[in-house]
Amino acid sequence: MKINQNTVLQGKKVTLVPYTSAHVCRYHEWMKSEELQRLTASEPLSLEQEYEMQRSWQEDADKCTFIVLETERWSGQAGTEEDCMVGDVNLFLTDMEDPTVGEIEVMIAEPSCRGRGFGKETTLIMMFYGVTKLGITKFEAKVGQENEASICMFKKLNFKEVAVNRIFQEVTLRLDVNEQQKQWLLEQTNHVEEKHYSVNLQTRASET
Repeated sequence: MKINQNTVLQGKKVTLVPYTSAHVCRYHEWMKSEELQRLTASEPLSLEQEYEMQRSWQEDADKCTFIVLETERWSGQAGTEEDCMVGDVNLFLTDMEDPTVGEIEVMIAEPSCRGRGFGKETTLIMMFYGVTKLGITKFEAKVGQENEASICMFKKLNFKEVAVNRIFQEVTLRLDVNEQQKQWLLEQTNHVEEKHYSVNLQTRASET
């Protein structure tokens, strides 16, 4: 999605940046993991296919993707963003009848970064972006039944379990963002800084 191609959203633990070709190699290495393939219901792709997918996602009007960086490492380092990558987050706007519905998908790929609140803050920041920039008022999350940590996280963020698909072993959770939920979300993300994404940011976050 082009709307977020120049957007950086910096939180306390995580920073969201657009998914660019500079991130593909690391992402490709992650997706060789059978565990991640299972948890994300993904098929392994070649490196060339991953580059094609990145270009497609950048252009598609119904997919909003950010790469998740570890803020502490990113804000003070002099290397590349690839060194700071911990996962990704997506919003799929695929309900043609209701453009206010967004399906959210979060992956913290680095095992050392799990269980540290990275997934929670990533989800909150993406929801904030969806509500304030994309007009989303209803969020859905489809999570494998075995991924208890992710299901628990979404429930802590006020998502409700609405369906279970026994065939695909998948749980669907939903959150309708009323005015009270919106105010809560804004409070949870009032520390988030929005910055402009540039080539310089990719190499030295401190230059901002």
